[in-house]
Amino acid sequence: MNEIDLRLMRAAVAVAEELSFSRAAIWLHISQPALTKQIQDLEGFLKTKLFERGHQKVTLTDAGRAFVAEAQLCLLHHHRAIQGAKSAAKGAEAILNIGHSPYTDPLLTSIISSVHLPLYPNLRLHVSSDYSPELSRRVVAGEIDVAVLAVGDESPQLVSIELARSPLYILVEQGSELSYRRELTLADLTDVPWILFAQQVHPILYDAIAKRAVELGIEPSERHHVTSAEHAAQLVKSTGGVAFLTKRGAWRVAVAELTIRPLSEAGLEVNTVLVARKDAGRLVGEFLRAVVRKIKQISEPAQRDLPLAV
Repeated sequence: MNEIDLRLMRAAVAVAEELSFSRAAIWLHISQPALTKQIQDLEGFLKTKLFERGHQKVTLTDAGRAFVAEAQLCLLHHHRAIQGAKSAAKGAEAILNIGHSPYTDPLLTSIISSVHLPLYPNLRLHVSSDYSPELSRRVVAGEIDVAVLAVGDESPQLVSIELARSPLYILVEQGSELSYRRELTLADLTDVPWILFAQQVHPILYDAIAKRAVELGIEPSERHHVTSAEHAAQLVKSTGGVAFLTKRGAWRVAVAELTIRPLSEAGLEVNTVLVARKDAGRLVGEFLRAVVRKIKQISEPAQRDLPLAV
């Protein structure tokens, strides 16, 4: 082997991101023995170990961290080269791959999709949806160019621009004691069933709720985990509990004897952000600036119409 196959680079990046050969194999859609063989071939070519393998975990060596950092860039530029060729063949100047969380406000996604760049009149947008953690990974890996995340994930490789901030909403039964309050805190929700979005949906927010509950000494009587607002609504009715939802999901299901109240709890907010790689290039940079300008143009007139305090 005189050159490193891109398959081996992808294998190393996958293992580094998952820190697990089994999970990385699933992500790459290959068997674990095949992945192990690829890493062995790569380490043989480099004549150094990239990973330390233990019974319970996998860790990167110094050589592994150095290799993976450059491999990620190599894969990114490989992806851009392919997209550039496809764009030229279709007569388009550029293609932007945009991902968004299914919990993102549809107004924001429609604003972003309607952005026009004078320097790129034939720009095409390819849009996909996924959970925030997977979108962050795909941006870092160069699989998509820009992502709109309902909850941002801090990464040294990403630039993040805040688009909106809103509280979590609590879905409760109409006529319950909690429904007569204008807003709720976690202290109001002790000793009742909690219906939470599954950890893989919003890991940062999920962990923040769990941490805050421990700090306050609050314990729900039950915990249920869901991936949709509709399922959460069903459980509120069947358990008499409360569901933690984003604004979009809460408003969608607050019908048929259910109502919502904002959660007033420091640090437990939904921060919608636009993320891209810091080295993404001119097109992505122009797109980010255009999105920010358009959102400001839409929000400023509404702010000017608000009555002044007296």
